[in-house]
Amino acid sequence: MACHAGDRGYEKSHGESHGKGREHQDPPSNDHENDHEEDGQRYVSLAGLRARGWTGGMVHRLLGAPDRLSVNPRLRAAPQVRLYRAERVETAELSDDFQRVSESSARRSEAVRNAVRRRRLEILERIRTEPIEVPRLEPGKLALRAVEHRARREAAAGGPIELTDDDSAQGTGWASLAPWKVDYLRHRMSHYHQLLDGMPGGERDSGRAEAEELLRRRIYAAIAEAYPPLEQECERQTHDQ
Repeated sequence: MACHAGDRGYEKSHGESHGKGREHQDPPSNDHENDHEEDGQRYVSLAGLRARGWTGGMVHRLLGAPDRLSVNPRLRAAPQVRLYRAERVETAELSDDFQRVSESSARRSEAVRNAVRRRRLEILERIRTEPIEVPRLEPGKLALRAVEHRARREAAAGGPIELTDDDSAQGTGWASLAPWKVDYLRHRMSHYHQLLDGMPGGERDSGRAEAEELLRRRIYAAIAEAYPPLEQECERQTHDQ
């Protein structure tokens, strides 16, 4: 059976009924796609309930099974849309039980947010204070290790390493292999990325990005301090990445 959006009359009556009930902020108005009308009955979808502040647990406890299952209007092959009678939703939202469960859910959500915030601050502080140790190698050995590391990376990527006479580990000046030396030292210090373990959020999360940037800058600063001739290259890589 086709499923289409309900008119705005229900939203208006919904807001008025809340104004006559207990004192609390009205839920956000529903999008058309979250309101449905079938066989003369108005329904609210599960997405619509979430937009009004319901959680999955609240739906299970206060509404139970949906009143109707309907074909997904966007993709017919998708799972059916669970619909709840608007009248039943309104009645539940005016109940003391809804208020109690809603407040309890809000407290739990706030507790989770606080725990995540504390965890982020703890990890950032650990990154700020963790001693960063840099491998100490004499210049010739560092150059050789840097070239070998570069060769392994090129081989893994399927391309041969190309060196000019001036770029060989034996015949080079200190600065000419600086990018490879810094890359090698960073590779040797990759275990410090374990400091990020437990950081909440995904790779695109702003808190994790801040932690990664702080750790990266600390590693470059430690390399520059241990090997002053590499300071300029460390600054360049810090700003380029």
